[in-house]
Amino acid sequence: MALTFRKLHPHFVGESSPVELRKAHDEETLAQIRAGMDEFAVLVFHDQAFSDAEQLAFGQRLDGRLHQGTGSRAFTKSRLDNEALSDISNLAANGEIMKADDRRRHYTLGNRLWHTDASFVNPPGRYSMLHARVVPPVPADTEFADMRAAYDALPADMKAQLEGLRAHHSVAYSRHVLGFEFSAEEQEKLKGAIHPLVRTIPRSLRRSLYLASHQSRIIDWPIPEGRLLLRDLMEHATQPEFVYRHAWRVGDLVIWDNRATMHRARPFDDAKYRRELRRVTTLDIEQPALAAAGS
Repeated sequence: MALTFRKLHPHFVGESSPVELRKAHDEETLAQIRAGMDEFAVLVFHDQAFSDAEQLAFGQRLDGRLHQGTGSRAFTKSRLDNEALSDISNLAANGEIMKADDRRRHYTLGNRLWHTDASFVNPPGRYSMLHARVVPPVPADTEFADMRAAYDALPADMKAQLEGLRAHHSVAYSRHVLGFEFSAEEQEKLKGAIHPLVRTIPRSLRRSLYLASHQSRIIDWPIPEGRLLLRDLMEHATQPEFVYRHAWRVGDLVIWDNRATMHRARPFDDAKYRRELRRVTTLDIEQPALAAAGS
């Protein structure tokens, strides 16, 4: 049966009809999901009972090669023992809630900044797939902003000004904003990457701002002017009219296109309540090595 998507926001976000993604191997279903991503940029799937291995396999089937290693790998090892599976939780290696002074907790506070996954590497991230395993009994939502609608709303003269501009993305920069310090050795592993400020999304051909808190400067512009422009674009792109807020429930899988959206985690009492999610992110390569149907 064909998938259908119910629009959850005037600009973007589609909620899927029932489907068990861990058993979705046929190319028709995978193609419907990709088409949904082209249209909505964020898709919500409820009641997904993924194991870690099943989530990794689904990510590869849908979109090819997986990103291996977040910025935190520069100073700590993941408790999940898999570089392609990101631990989006408030749990320490022993499975207990992290202490307030835990260095990884300090680092993960950066998830509350508007950002784009893996924009600080090259190739950057394309699709992120976040699965909710444990959800606290209080709001611990994630917000998404539609960078395509934000671009469309810019005045013509601003669109012209942005053409050809590139920005440097560094996870070290976004963490420095929060007072997080890296050693010289760690800093060496986090040199960052350069990407255009405006991207054209293949297949849909929609134009989109490519923004993130990781952006340290605009290449070939004086730093003060460049940072002011980035700040103004961020303020424009995260106006309420462009933002959807997702309230998690156990079993939710949310997939978003990092080329077309930004996102941020909303705060909750993470010293009291457990929250555990797993994320897989694919790389934005031109011809993803999609697994054969039925594999």
